[in-house]
Amino acid sequence: MGKIVVIENVSLDGVMQAPGGPDEDTRGGFRHGGWGAPYADEVAMREMSAGMAQGSAGGPLLFGRVTYQNFEGFWPKQTDGNPFTPVLNAATKYVVSTSLTEPLTWENSVLVRDGGELAAVKEREPGDIGVLGSGELVQTLLRDDLVDQFVLSIHPLVLGEGTRLFRDGSQLAAFRLVKSVPTTTGVIIATYDRDR
Repeated sequence: MGKIVVIENVSLDGVMQAPGGPDEDTRGGFRHGGWGAPYADEVAMREMSAGMAQGSAGGPLLFGRVTYQNFEGFWPKQTDGNPFTPVLNAATKYVVSTSLTEPLTWENSVLVRDGGELAAVKEREPGDIGVLGSGELVQTLLRDDLVDQFVLSIHPLVLGEGTRLFRDGSQLAAFRLVKSVPTTTGVIIATYDRDR
């Protein structure tokens, strides 16, 4: 059975919305898109690359519709030698959506319609299944107690608005810190395993 690993960038106040760029996700009038970019450094790149090599983001991936469409519009077109491009293109991408239709255009993408199919994916995959972004999907995974690990890049800033990773009404769930890596820019990459 696979292990679902949620990999997120979050601010100190728990915001996960649009760390990558100003137009990444402006829902709700969010105006701080791109907040994570100034904190990138060699340590973070090394840790994320190691995670991909170990499978947490180099094996199959699980996406919600919005994040999948954002990635699909960007990553397949990258030809600059970025080490993440071939990994993302080659990975099996499970996309949880009730509004998308097959065939999905990004290579190796598989549509997942409901929770039953999602549980079957976890049962069928032998290793880590990485979740990148996908805030609404993460809420479903938390509600159904399907998250086995969090890898959180905690950024030293408070945004004061935006979609948060843990929202009011989240299920009670205990996690255990298994690794913590500080970067040169003040980000802490913390890995938490579900303590069931």
